[in-house]
Amino acid sequence: MSKKQSKKSALSIARGIQSPPAVNPNRKKIERKHLTVNQYVEGIIRGNRTVLSQAITLIESNLSQHIEKAQEIIKLCLPHAGKSIRVGITGIPGVGKSSFIEALGIQLTAENHRLAVLAIDPSSERSKGSILGDKTRMEILSASPNAFIRPSPSAGTLGGVARKTRESILLCEAAGFDIIFVETVGVGQSEIAVHSMVDFFLLLILAGAGDELQGIKRGIMEMADMLAITKADGVNEENAKRAAAEYASALHLFPPGDSGWIPEVHTCSAHRNKGIKELWKKILEYQKLTVKNGYFADRRKRQSLYWMDETIMESLKNRFYQDVKVHEMLERLKKDVLEDKVSSFVAAQQVMAYYFSK
Repeated sequence: MSKKQSKKSALSIARGIQSPPAVNPNRKKIERKHLTVNQYVEGIIRGNRTVLSQAITLIESNLSQHIEKAQEIIKLCLPHAGKSIRVGITGIPGVGKSSFIEALGIQLTAENHRLAVLAIDPSSERSKGSILGDKTRMEILSASPNAFIRPSPSAGTLGGVARKTRESILLCEAAGFDIIFVETVGVGQSEIAVHSMVDFFLLLILAGAGDELQGIKRGIMEMADMLAITKADGVNEENAKRAAAEYASALHLFPPGDSGWIPEVHTCSAHRNKGIKELWKKILEYQKLTVKNGYFADRRKRQSLYWMDETIMESLKNRFYQDVKVHEMLERLKKDVLEDKVSSFVAAQQVMAYYFSK
């Protein structure tokens, strides 16, 4: 046997055709164009959803240059805002908020309404990561040219409500969206925060999940302009009807609100698209009543003052903790507190006295 033949093996692999590179070497790197404030405003008013998304990203940023630019954009967009109905939607996880929003959103966009959904996803307290899955859960609605879905990480603030949601609402209105949905994660203080930025507050409830009236805090029920029992289909339909009757009885025990509107309880099924249209009709009835009696405009004015106070408090807090000297002093005082050299109250008073003496 020759030397060449002895080197051949049945296990040898043919070289074949060389694989092309995974990335096209001829493709040019696309750099994001940095827009001016006026370009942002013009794009938003034209209804450009890409520009709107980029502007909301600026709003959510904590960088000082982004904050300053975002405030200029909001200022110029403000005269074009305010022409929508803002609906807050809350409920415990698993109640079907995303399914409900998609079912109602499909109906509204089919009627040529422009709908913006600001969906606030929970952020991990440990990793600060966020699921941001609402676009995945609302596949049909997210494909509609009349819908804009913006999931935002809560970053642990306000129990799940993004810090800049209200400013995002103003930009969406300036972009021509006449209906704004704000979806909460349904935990902690998120309901209170959302209630302070919407015109109508809808509480979604799941029947058959335990003691109906004990499962929801009284304060949340008192805030709600309407209660909707979800997933009222199949074997759960009777349970939903019973739960609706119980909640309706409980609502009669609450004192009437200033709006002149009497909250109602309804059942619905996003799966069967049942009761969805009727719920929206009730929301429009509420809007008509409160616009007529002046409550609608008055509520928005009070909300604006509330968010002015909240912004002042947040700005003071940010400036305090961003101060280098304060940070150094806090680190020293934390050690003293842990070693019981000084009480928490005295340590706080010391650092505050230093900050305000500057």
